[in-house]
Amino acid sequence: MTNVELPQCGSVNRRIGFLINPIAGIGGRVGLKGSDGVVDLALARGATPTAGKRAAAMLRAFRAGLRDHPLRPDCCWITCAGAMGEAVLLDAGFEKIEVVYRPTGTSDASDTRRAVRAFLSAGVDLVVFCGGDGTARDVCAETGRATPILGVPAGVKMYSGVFGVSPARTAEILLGYLDGRFELADADLLDVDEEAFRAGRLEVELYDSARTPHEPRLVQSAKQVIEDQDAGSAKAQIAEHIAEQFEARPETLFLLGPGSTVASIADRNGFAKSLLGVDAVVAGRLVGVDLRESELLELTDTHPDAQLIVSPIGAQGFVLGRGNQQLSATVVRRIGRTGVVVVATPAKLDQTPVIRFDTGDPALDAELAGDGFFPVVTGYHARRLVEVRV
Repeated sequence: MTNVELPQCGSVNRRIGFLINPIAGIGGRVGLKGSDGVVDLALARGATPTAGKRAAAMLRAFRAGLRDHPLRPDCCWITCAGAMGEAVLLDAGFEKIEVVYRPTGTSDASDTRRAVRAFLSAGVDLVVFCGGDGTARDVCAETGRATPILGVPAGVKMYSGVFGVSPARTAEILLGYLDGRFELADADLLDVDEEAFRAGRLEVELYDSARTPHEPRLVQSAKQVIEDQDAGSAKAQIAEHIAEQFEARPETLFLLGPGSTVASIADRNGFAKSLLGVDAVVAGRLVGVDLRESELLELTDTHPDAQLIVSPIGAQGFVLGRGNQQLSATVVRRIGRTGVVVVATPAKLDQTPVIRFDTGDPALDAELAGDGFFPVVTGYHARRLVEVRV
C-alpha cells in the first residue's frame, strides 16, 4: 500500500524516483548466478547483500559531482522507506527526500512495481534503480516508455542497455541528465532464464525497450553474441595456447571463467567445464567445478601461484563484475594483474573495442586498468592490446 508523506522537497527542478532492490546480486559470490528464488539458499551459503553498497557508491559520487558543479542542478529524491532507498539516501547526506512507499517485510518484485507506481503518481521525471536485469524489467513494466529509467549495476547479470558501466559512471550520467547535457535514447531490456542459467544454458531474451539518459562512454551496451565463420578456428588456437601453459606450469592453479571461448580450453584438454561457472585446473586436471567465492579463496590459499582466464562479454566489454561475481575483489587481488589472462576471438574484439573491470573495488579496477591498455590473447601466441575504460 502506498503511503505518501508530507512533501519535503518544496520547489525543485527535477524529481527523481530512487529505489534499491536489496537482494539484487545476492547469489553471485556464492555461485548461484542470480537471486530469483534462491535468496534463502544464498544466505545459507553465507551471502551478504551488496546492492546497498553499490547504491551508496553512486550517491557519494553524485553528491561530489553536485558539490563541484557550477550550476548546482536541484533535485528531490522520491523514494521508499528503509533499505529500499531512504536509509541509503540519508547516510549519503541528502535531505530533500519524500518517502512515498513503505514495503512490508522482505521486499520482492511486487514491491518494486508498487513503488514505481507511487513514484509515477508523485510526478517523477526519471526513475533511478539499483539492481539487475530482473529489476529493470519490473521497473519498465510500470514506466513503459513514458518515463525514463537509469540503472545502478548491482545484479549478477546485467545485459540490458539501461545501466551505467559502474556506480560512479551512473552518477555522471544522472548529473549530465539533470544539467541537460545528455539526451534520452532507446535501450533494449534483456534478461536470462535463471533456472536455465544455473543449469549451464544461456538463454537471453529481449523483453522490452525503455528510454534512458545516454552517453556512449558511460552507458553499457546490451549484450551481444558475436561469432563469425572463423570463430571456431580462433577458439581452437586460443585453447592450444592455454594448453601449452598448463603443460609448462604444472604447479599453477588455473581458474577458468564463464563463456564459450574459455570452455574451448576445457574441450582441448578433455574435460567438461561448467559453461557459466568458474572451474579450477591444476596440471591439466579439473580440481573444482562451479566454485563459490569461499571455495576460490580456499584454493588460492593452497595454490598461491594462480592464473585467472576470463573472456569479455560481447559488445559490453566487461571482463569482471558481470555474471562472475564469485571472482570477487578479494579473489582477484590474490591473483594480481599479471595473473589475469583475458581471451577473446578477433571477431569479438572487432565488436568490443574496449574492456572494463567492475570488481566493486575502484582501486583494484584502476590497478587492473594499468596504463589504459590490457593484452588480450586472440590466438596461438597472438595478442592484441585493447583499451580499458573504468
